[in-house]
Amino acid sequence: MRILLLAGTSEARNLAHALVERGHQVTASLVGATRAPRDLGCETRIGGFGGEQGFRDWLAAHPVDLVIDATHPFAVQITDRTARVCADVKLEHLQLRRDAWMPADGDNWTFIDHPAQAEGVIQAGSKVFLATGRQTLEQFAGLSSCTLICRQIDPPEEPFPFENGEFLVGRPPFSIEDEVQLFTNLKIDWLVVKNAGGVMSRSKLDAARQIGLPVLMINRTAPPDGPIVTSVDAALEWLDAHYQG
Repeated sequence: MRILLLAGTSEARNLAHALVERGHQVTASLVGATRAPRDLGCETRIGGFGGEQGFRDWLAAHPVDLVIDATHPFAVQITDRTARVCADVKLEHLQLRRDAWMPADGDNWTFIDHPAQAEGVIQAGSKVFLATGRQTLEQFAGLSSCTLICRQIDPPEEPFPFENGEFLVGRPPFSIEDEVQLFTNLKIDWLVVKNAGGVMSRSKLDAARQIGLPVLMINRTAPPDGPIVTSVDAALEWLDAHYQG
């Protein structure tokens, strides 16, 4: 099969390798948020499509049998656009959306729907670790009375958008022990996280539980209609069930 895989997650990387091993013709697409992405084992394009019309034009010029959206659970604009365009052009479309995290005994989580709600929860003067990525930093403008630290993979090309913040460069994976030491050394009062799910990035939540650090958890939005799987194995099973021939 000819498959367009919208990538950017560890699940997408694992799925790309599995699809190639099964003999499928895979083109992976990365937005380009990370400067040195890991090899996906297939033809890979880096950079956006140039909006909805650009996506439509690319599909017209590069016919595929299936689009698999394995982007980050908070890549809402890409996910909504993909579902809309695929439905419009009658192209099969599958979402790989890993399960959200759920609190366990010992966790101290507060849930919000939008970053702007953080100022109503986090106390003035707190030291806040933003594990939310640099793309949404502006939405935390209400935390002007706090000290903000935002971790990102690549060294920043632009200064922090607020005077009360700074970047911390680090490439995952991070162990629980590493995260405990980091939060302790920095004297963090609050950890802010998007509910992205996944195993690799959960260590910060386990570390927060271990040291009693409160977590502000940003909820996901509802996904578009259509078939959804939550793991690489489930995606392969779905593919086998729908394309046995």
